Amino acid sequence: MTSTSREDRLNAAFVMVADTLTDDYDVVELLHTLVSECTEIVEVQAGGLMLLDADGDLQVVASTTESAELVEVLQLAAGAGPCLDCFAMGEQVSVPDVAATVRWPAFREEALRRGFRSTHAIPLRLRGDTIGTMNLFGTSTGALSDRDASAAQALADVATISILQQRVSAHAQVVAEQLQRALDSRVLIEQAKGAVAQVNGTSMDESFALLRRYARDRNLTLHTLAEAITSRSLPVAALTSSHSAE
Repeated sequence: MTSTSREDRLNAAFVMVADTLTDDYDVVELLHTLVSECTEIVEVQAGGLMLLDADGDLQVVASTTESAELVEVLQLAAGAGPCLDCFAMGEQVSVPDVAATVRWPAFREEALRRGFRSTHAIPLRLRGDTIGTMNLFGTSTGALSDRDASAAQALADVATISILQQRVSAHAQVVAEQLQRALDSRVLIEQAKGAVAQVNGTSMDESFALLRRYARDRNLTLHTLAEAITSRSLPVAALTSSHSAE
């Protein structure tokens, strides 16, 4: 990626995140945009994102691939990993060579099994308030450059501000409602991915890409599209016929 194209992509990513800052913005769409854009800008192969839910527990809310999501879930189940350390400290945690680390053995084994050789965890924070982490996974060893790490943190900071912005005085209630809606949306999206995969015989990653493309082309949120698919008000065939027509 050349310097010019990289800066153009970074500027476009900031615009995309800023475009979500409306009264009815969709948290899940924001977070999927954030992690997808970051993986492309810093040229890693996958990413995932965890957020605190209303009960104060971290949950996986967004991921670019099933492999990344499984590594994220494994860390939560084991209660250990770079993403959890990043959240606890509110600081970036870099693992340039997963195979060489002696920490987090369960994470190391699962990450290597999924083909990831490096990872970089970035906190979603605003001042002293950390609400989650964004986690970038590479299939080759090596740390992010300072420039890439700063760019990813800047995008994460903007997304965090958008999530925590106060529209009413009851700040804690607003945050809890937004994060819970994000988790509820994720369940719908997973169900929709499964429905598309079953009908089309495609992988979950391919099914998710089809959902995102259809939603973007028609200016729909992922939540709205997933709801239509799971309620059967929109048949799966509509997605595939639209894609074929293109």
